[in-house]
Amino acid sequence: MIRLSGVKKSFGALKAVDGISLEIPKGEIFGLVGPDGAGKTTTLRMLAGLIDPDEGSVQVDGLEVKDHVEAVKDQIGYMAQRFGLYGDLTVAENMIFYSDLFGLPEGDRDRMMGEFLEMTRMTPFRERAAAKLSGGMKQKLALMCTLLHKPRVLFLDEPTNGVDPLSRRDFWVILKRLAGEGMTILVSTAYLDEAERCDRVGLMYKGRLIEVDPPSKMREAWAPYSFAVEGADRRGARQALHGKPFILGAEPAGAELHVYVEPSLGTAADVVGALHEAGFAGVTLRPINPSLEDVFIALIRREERRAAAC
Repeated sequence: MIRLSGVKKSFGALKAVDGISLEIPKGEIFGLVGPDGAGKTTTLRMLAGLIDPDEGSVQVDGLEVKDHVEAVKDQIGYMAQRFGLYGDLTVAENMIFYSDLFGLPEGDRDRMMGEFLEMTRMTPFRERAAAKLSGGMKQKLALMCTLLHKPRVLFLDEPTNGVDPLSRRDFWVILKRLAGEGMTILVSTAYLDEAERCDRVGLMYKGRLIEVDPPSKMREAWAPYSFAVEGADRRGARQALHGKPFILGAEPAGAELHVYVEPSLGTAADVVGALHEAGFAGVTLRPINPSLEDVFIALIRREERRAAAC
């Protein structure tokens, strides 16, 4: 349903997207994560037909987006970061307005409004002005308006940023239901607990897609190379490991120090040896089941090292 091939986009000297390729099948929830400025929003805007790539192919449902913009727009829903509805209109009035823009017959409009209001638990608020909704309710309203024309593909740009945990959970229940009904969803998110809910995740860094896999496989792949330091001062141990070629990262994680080893360069024994040499005689390493945050830190530290070596 979604295909990117060798896509590049620059703004002046800034390479916002630098040669990414990706395929997303029907019914998948794909999460796009990465630090600010990684290129996530630019990628979504190209897929939605809002900007054209400088190079490469951007396809949605088999159509080249830049050549078939209007046809693609009929198949997609796009929800930007900023709330873009009309604050002085009620929930129902906003939905009616967008239904008219999509040319929905009145009967279909009323049926779908009822379904969406019930699905999002927004029925009691249908006559409330959009400006007076909570952050989570505003995002639910934006999603409902985006879905009124029954898109086959849904693009969501950090849809729950700043939304309370309960509303975020409700939002993802809705997305899971939509995907179960066959909708393809590409969502960028700043929350790694949300990335865990995706079927697959892509990590973007400086315009490049550096890793794509299901979250569970990412964590499994890094489990043999992720450890917690025990029996040493956390700050001192971190300083002792800094700059070692076999260390990708030594990062505070709560009360612990998590250490990530470059698989091709070192082992747990090398870490212990380096700490012993620095005077931490009683230190031990405990293997950990890495979180997605651990994995992403290790991958980004690897990319930073590669960039510095160029």
